[in-house]
Amino acid sequence: MPSYEYETAAKNEGFQLVCGVDEAGRGPLAGPVCAAAVILPDGLLIEGLNDSKKISEKKREQLFDIIKEKALSYSVAMASVEEIEQYNILNATFLAMNRAIEGLSVTADYALIDGNRLPKNIKIPAKTIVKGDALSCSIAAASVLAKVTRDRYMTSLPPEYDVYEFKKHKGYGTKLHVEKLLEYGPSDIHRPSFLKKILK
Repeated sequence: MPSYEYETAAKNEGFQLVCGVDEAGRGPLAGPVCAAAVILPDGLLIEGLNDSKKISEKKREQLFDIIKEKALSYSVAMASVEEIEQYNILNATFLAMNRAIEGLSVTADYALIDGNRLPKNIKIPAKTIVKGDALSCSIAAASVLAKVTRDRYMTSLPPEYDVYEFKKHKGYGTKLHVEKLLEYGPSDIHRPSFLKKILK
Protein backbone atom coordinates (compact mmCIF):
# COMPACT_ATOMS: atom_id res chain seq x y z
CA MET A 1 0.00 0.00 0.00
CA PRO A 2 1.17 3.57 -0.59
CA SER A 3 2.83 5.41 2.29
CA TYR A 4 4.29 8.84 3.06
CA GLU A 5 7.89 7.59 2.96
CA TYR A 6 8.88 9.69 -0.05
CA GLU A 7 6.98 12.77 1.11
CA THR A 8 8.67 12.54 4.52
CA ALA A 9 12.10 12.13 2.94
CA ALA A 10 11.56 15.29 0.88
CA LYS A 11 10.42 17.22 3.95
CA ASN A 12 13.48 16.01 5.87
CA GLU A 13 15.53 17.71 3.14
CA GLY A 14 13.76 20.98 3.87
CA PHE A 15 10.88 20.97 1.38
CA GLN A 16 7.48 21.83 2.78
CA LEU A 17 4.78 21.42 0.13
CA VAL A 18 5.28 18.15 -1.70
CA CYS A 19 2.91 17.27 -4.53
CA GLY A 20 2.37 13.88 -6.12
CA VAL A 21 1.92 13.83 -9.90
CA ASP A 22 0.52 11.12 -12.17
CA GLU A 23 -1.16 10.77 -15.55
CA ALA A 24 -3.93 8.78 -17.17
CA GLY A 25 -4.50 8.10 -20.84
CA ARG A 26 -1.08 7.62 -22.43
CA GLY A 27 -2.14 4.40 -24.12
CA PRO A 28 -5.62 4.99 -25.59
CA LEU A 29 -6.34 5.45 -29.28
CA ALA A 30 -8.55 8.47 -28.62
CA GLY A 31 -8.95 11.45 -26.35
CA PRO A 32 -6.61 13.68 -24.37
CA VAL A 33 -3.95 12.66 -21.87
CA CYS A 34 -4.75 13.84 -18.36
CA ALA A 35 -2.46 14.60 -15.40
CA ALA A 36 -3.11 15.55 -11.80
CA ALA A 37 -1.03 17.07 -9.00
CA VAL A 38 -2.06 16.67 -5.36
CA ILE A 39 -0.70 18.03 -2.08
CA LEU A 40 -2.04 16.03 0.87
CA PRO A 41 -1.94 17.05 4.54
CA ASP A 42 0.85 15.35 6.52
CA GLY A 43 0.00 11.75 7.29
CA LEU A 44 -3.60 11.88 6.05
CA LEU A 45 -4.95 8.34 5.87
CA ILE A 46 -7.48 7.74 3.10
CA GLU A 47 -8.93 4.25 3.39
CA GLY A 48 -8.55 2.20 0.22
CA LEU A 49 -6.21 4.66 -1.52
CA ASN A 50 -4.00 2.85 -4.03
CA ASP A 51 -2.84 2.89 -7.63
CA SER A 52 -6.01 3.77 -9.55
CA LYS A 53 -5.54 0.75 -11.84
CA LYS A 54 -5.82 -1.59 -8.84
CA ILE A 55 -9.18 -0.37 -7.55
CA SER A 56 -12.68 -0.59 -8.94
CA GLU A 57 -14.37 2.21 -10.85
CA LYS A 58 -16.89 2.62 -8.01
CA LYS A 59 -14.09 2.93 -5.43
CA ARG A 60 -12.22 5.43 -7.62
CA GLU A 61 -15.33 7.59 -7.80
CA GLN A 62 -15.63 7.55 -3.99
CA LEU A 63 -11.94 8.36 -3.51
CA PHE A 64 -12.16 11.15 -6.08
CA ASP A 65 -14.53 13.13 -3.86
CA ILE A 66 -12.60 12.37 -0.66
CA ILE A 67 -9.27 13.44 -2.17
CA LYS A 68 -10.72 16.70 -3.47
CA GLU A 69 -12.23 17.42 -0.05
CA LYS A 70 -9.15 16.54 2.04
CA ALA A 71 -6.25 17.72 -0.14
CA LEU A 72 -4.45 20.95 0.72
CA SER A 73 -4.50 21.60 -3.02
CA TYR A 74 -5.14 19.67 -6.21
CA SER A 75 -5.09 20.41 -9.90
CA VAL A 76 -6.04 18.41 -12.98
CA ALA A 77 -4.92 19.32 -16.49
CA MET A 78 -4.99 17.83 -19.97
CA ALA A 79 -3.06 17.87 -23.21
CA SER A 80 -5.27 17.64 -26.28
CA VAL A 81 -5.25 15.19 -29.17
CA GLU A 82 -3.76 18.00 -31.29
CA GLU A 83 -0.93 18.44 -28.78
CA ILE A 84 -0.34 14.68 -28.64
CA GLU A 85 0.03 14.67 -32.42
CA GLN A 86 2.21 17.78 -32.47
CA TYR A 87 4.60 16.92 -29.64
CA ASN A 88 4.21 13.09 -29.31
CA ILE A 89 2.56 11.34 -26.37
CA LEU A 90 5.53 11.57 -24.00
CA ASN A 91 5.98 15.32 -24.42
CA ALA A 92 2.21 15.89 -24.30
CA THR A 93 2.15 13.97 -21.01
CA PHE A 94 4.92 16.23 -19.67
CA LEU A 95 2.90 19.24 -20.81
CA ALA A 96 -0.16 18.04 -18.89
CA MET A 97 1.94 17.31 -15.79
CA ASN A 98 3.51 20.77 -15.81
CA ARG A 99 0.08 22.34 -16.27
CA ALA A 100 -1.23 20.37 -13.28
CA ILE A 101 1.69 21.41 -11.06
CA GLU A 102 1.39 25.04 -12.10
CA GLY A 103 -2.38 24.94 -11.60
CA LEU A 104 -2.15 24.17 -7.87
CA SER A 105 -3.74 26.90 -5.73
CA VAL A 106 -0.99 26.32 -3.16
CA THR A 107 2.43 26.42 -4.81
CA ALA A 108 4.34 23.16 -4.38
CA ASP A 109 8.09 23.35 -3.75
CA TYR A 110 8.79 19.69 -4.63
CA ALA A 111 7.16 17.10 -6.87
CA LEU A 112 7.07 13.31 -6.76
CA ILE A 113 6.50 12.10 -10.33
CA ASP A 114 5.21 8.65 -11.24
CA GLY A 115 7.48 6.90 -13.73
CA ASN A 116 11.14 7.17 -14.69
CA ARG A 117 11.22 10.42 -16.66
CA LEU A 118 11.10 13.94 -15.29
CA PRO A 119 8.88 16.28 -17.29
CA LYS A 120 10.81 18.69 -19.48
CA ASN A 121 10.71 22.30 -18.28
CA ILE A 122 9.50 21.39 -14.79
CA LYS A 123 9.95 24.46 -12.62
CA ILE A 124 10.44 22.90 -9.17
CA PRO A 125 12.79 20.22 -7.79
CA ALA A 126 11.39 16.75 -8.39
CA LYS A 127 12.02 13.03 -8.07
CA THR A 128 10.72 10.21 -10.26
CA ILE A 129 9.40 7.04 -8.67
CA VAL A 130 8.79 3.92 -10.76
CA LYS A 131 5.36 2.51 -9.83
CA GLY A 132 5.00 5.55 -7.60
CA ASP A 133 1.22 5.27 -7.67
CA ALA A 134 1.55 2.11 -5.56
CA LEU A 135 4.24 3.57 -3.26
CA SER A 136 3.42 7.23 -2.56
CA CYS A 137 0.10 8.43 -1.12
CA SER A 138 0.36 11.73 -3.00
CA ILE A 139 1.01 10.03 -6.34
CA ALA A 140 -1.78 7.48 -5.69
CA ALA A 141 -4.17 10.37 -5.03
CA ALA A 142 -3.05 12.07 -8.25
CA SER A 143 -3.56 8.82 -10.18
CA VAL A 144 -7.17 8.62 -8.98
CA LEU A 145 -7.96 12.24 -9.90
CA ALA A 146 -6.37 11.88 -13.34
CA LYS A 147 -8.06 8.56 -14.11
CA VAL A 148 -11.56 9.58 -12.98
CA THR A 149 -11.36 12.96 -14.74
CA ARG A 150 -10.29 11.39 -18.03
CA ASP A 151 -12.85 8.59 -17.81
CA ARG A 152 -15.62 11.11 -17.16
CA TYR A 153 -14.48 13.17 -20.12
CA MET A 154 -14.53 10.15 -22.43
CA THR A 155 -17.95 8.96 -21.24
CA SER A 156 -19.62 12.37 -21.58
CA LEU A 157 -18.75 13.11 -25.21
CA PRO A 158 -21.53 14.46 -27.45
CA PRO A 159 -23.98 12.01 -29.08
CA GLU A 160 -22.19 12.07 -32.46
CA TYR A 161 -19.43 9.95 -30.88
CA ASP A 162 -21.84 7.28 -29.58
CA VAL A 163 -21.10 4.95 -32.51
CA TYR A 164 -17.64 4.26 -31.03
CA GLU A 165 -19.13 3.21 -27.65
CA PHE A 166 -16.58 5.19 -25.64
CA LYS A 167 -18.61 4.57 -22.46
CA LYS A 168 -17.46 0.94 -22.60
CA HIS A 169 -13.75 1.38 -23.34
CA LYS A 170 -12.87 5.06 -22.68
CA GLY A 171 -10.81 5.18 -25.85
CA TYR A 172 -8.49 2.26 -25.09
CA GLY A 173 -7.69 -0.13 -27.91
CA THR A 174 -10.15 -2.87 -27.05
CA LYS A 175 -11.53 -5.34 -29.58
CA LEU A 176 -14.84 -3.45 -29.57
CA HIS A 177 -13.14 -0.09 -30.18
CA VAL A 178 -11.07 -1.45 -33.06
CA GLU A 179 -14.21 -2.96 -34.61
CA LYS A 180 -15.99 0.40 -34.42
CA LEU A 181 -12.96 2.19 -35.86
CA LEU A 182 -12.87 -0.16 -38.84
CA GLU A 183 -16.62 0.23 -39.31
CA TYR A 184 -16.92 4.02 -39.01
CA GLY A 185 -13.39 5.30 -39.54
CA PRO A 186 -11.61 7.70 -37.15
CA SER A 187 -13.20 10.80 -35.62
CA ASP A 188 -11.57 14.09 -34.72
CA ILE A 189 -11.00 12.81 -31.19
CA HIS A 190 -8.89 9.87 -32.35
CA ARG A 191 -5.09 10.09 -32.33
CA PRO A 192 -3.94 9.56 -35.94
CA SER A 193 -0.42 8.49 -34.94
CA PHE A 194 -1.90 5.70 -32.78
CA LEU A 195 -4.03 4.29 -35.60
CA LYS A 196 -1.38 3.55 -38.23
CA LYS A 197 -1.21 -0.19 -37.50
CA ILE A 198 -4.99 -0.51 -37.31
CA LEU A 199 -6.02 1.52 -40.35
CA LYS A 200 -3.52 0.19 -42.87
